[in-house]
Amino acid sequence: MDLLEYQAKALFSEMGIPVLPSQRIDYPKDLKRLKIPYPVVLKSQVHTGERSTLGGIKFVENTIDAVAAAQTIFNLPIKDEYPVVLLAEAKYNADQELYLAIVLDPIVRRPLLLGSKQGGIETETTIKSIQKVVVNQEFSPFYARRLMVKIGMEGKLIESVSHIVEKMYQLFLEKDLDLIEINPLGISPRGEVMALDGKVSVNDYALGRHPDLVSIVGKNISNNYEIKQKEVKEIDNSSLLGIGNINGDRNQTILPDYRLKFTELQGNIAIVCNGEGLTMATVDLVVQAQGKPANFLNIKLGDYLEVKDSLRSHMFAALDLVSQKENVKVVLINFIGIVETSDELITIVYEYLNKLNSIDQKKIKFVLRLLGGKISKARERLSELPVEVIENLEDAVSKAVSMSK
Repeated sequence: MDLLEYQAKALFSEMGIPVLPSQRIDYPKDLKRLKIPYPVVLKSQVHTGERSTLGGIKFVENTIDAVAAAQTIFNLPIKDEYPVVLLAEAKYNADQELYLAIVLDPIVRRPLLLGSKQGGIETETTIKSIQKVVVNQEFSPFYARRLMVKIGMEGKLIESVSHIVEKMYQLFLEKDLDLIEINPLGISPRGEVMALDGKVSVNDYALGRHPDLVSIVGKNISNNYEIKQKEVKEIDNSSLLGIGNINGDRNQTILPDYRLKFTELQGNIAIVCNGEGLTMATVDLVVQAQGKPANFLNIKLGDYLEVKDSLRSHMFAALDLVSQKENVKVVLINFIGIVETSDELITIVYEYLNKLNSIDQKKIKFVLRLLGGKISKARERLSELPVEVIENLEDAVSKAVSMSK
C-alpha cells in the first residue's frame, strides 16, 4: 500500500530526514490560514506519478492565486484519481537533484540501494542512470558511501547524502517497507540537502506489527467530506438504522450490546474491519478504486479477545447490520489478526453465509481479505459459498468494486 507524499514526509521528518515546511490542505479556504510564507507550491496528493506534467503541481505567490489554484487541483483527476487533500509546501531552489531509493531485491531477497545524479521528473533518463548496491550483509555506512561513489558524488556531499541513505535504510527496516524513495533529493547551492518528494510503500503483511502505519493510512479519508458529497452524497437522519444511540455525527450509530461503530453512506459496498485505522484505509481504497461504500463498521481490536464466543457475536451482529440495507450488493471483510483469530473468523463466516443463504433473496456477495491466517484453508472451507477469499488488500478491493457494478 502506497502512502501519499505528505504521509511519507511525516515519516521522513520523524527519522530526521530534512523536509520543507508544509501544511496539509483539506479545502481551498484553508489557504486563507496558511502558516507558510509565500511563494509556495501546491501539490495534488494522489498515488500516481506525473503530477507536474498533468497539472497537479502549481507555484503560487499569494492567497488569491493559491485559493484559485487549489480549487483547480481539487477538481483535476490525475489518471482518474481525485486528490482528497493537497500539500502546501515552501518553495526550494535546488542546484542539483538526485534520485535515492531502497527496495527489496526480488531475486536475492536482500535490500537494494538505488541512486542517480539525475533525479526529478525525467523518469526514463533517471532509470538509465541508476546505480545499484546490494546490502548482502549487516548494513553499515560503507554501503551508503559505496553508492555515493558509484553515482559520482564528490567532496562533502558524499557524507551528507550518505547520511540520508542511512536514515532511509533505518526507516525501511523499522517499518518493514517494500519501498522508500526520495525523488528528488534537492541540493542547494550551499550544499544543503532536502527531500523534495517522497514515496513509501508499506508491506500489507506487516501492518499488524505497525498500528502507527495503519493509523497514517487511515487518515487518507479522515476529512474526506468533499469526496463523500461527490461519491456518496450527504447522509440524512432518516436513513439511520433505529438501533442504539446516535453518537455525535448524525451518520454514526453505536450498537449498545456490542459497541460496534457503524457509519452509513449511500453506496453499495459494505465494509467490516477490525481496527479504526484499517477501516478508514479500506474505505479510502474503495473510493480510490471508483467504488461506492454503502456503510462501514469497525470491530474494535481487543473487544472480542477476552470473552469466549465474543468474536462470533460481534461478527454476526456486524454482518447483519451492514448487509440489511437494500442498496448493499457486496460485503468486504478486511481482517488482520493472529492465526487463532483468523481460523475462528473462517468458521464464523462459514456459519453466517450458510445461514444467510437460506433467507437472502438479494444474493449478496462477500469478499474476505484475511491476513494472519491460512488462505488455502479459508478457500477450501468456503468454496461452495458466495464469497471470494483474497490475500492482497488491493486485489480484494478491486474484486469488491467489480462485483458491485
